[in-house]
Amino acid sequence: MTATAEIKGCTDPNISGTATLTEQVTAEGIKEVKVEMTVKGLSDGKHAVHIHEVGACEPCGAAKGHHDPGPFGQSRPDSAGDEKPAKDINHPYHMGDLINIESKDGVGTMSHTTNRVTLSPGRLTIMDEDGSAFIIHTYTDTYCDEETDLHKGCAGGPRDACGIIKAAAY
Repeated sequence: MTATAEIKGCTDPNISGTATLTEQVTAEGIKEVKVEMTVKGLSDGKHAVHIHEVGACEPCGAAKGHHDPGPFGQSRPDSAGDEKPAKDINHPYHMGDLINIESKDGVGTMSHTTNRVTLSPGRLTIMDEDGSAFIIHTYTDTYCDEETDLHKGCAGGPRDACGIIKAAAY
């Protein structure tokens, strides 16, 4: 199963890109979604990338909050101190939290495999009736505990870009 998203700037028309999502099943029977994204026009540095709960981008706030059907585990979408992201079934933040995209010379790329969401039907699907969207934020996501650790950029700050996730046509 595959899906795509066309990324557009929320207010900056110079931000554009694409994302491809591909679901696969591991030998252990765990569904994983590989997310590959390229975005042009972002400021240099790291930017939070999240899957939000509604497939709407006009305005970017229409995407609502982070995709978060639960259940929760104990790890972050990145693995602090490790070179490779941790493989986990769930985490205590939001299911739609992904790793940060890093932009250099105005071009950001990201490739990440997650088992926190699925494209196929089920509790973790992002392809439900109201859809889902990528939001790229101004700042990095530090995966802080927003209940106790609110600060500027804690979860990415303002929304820079949005892309509605759509099932790929065959």
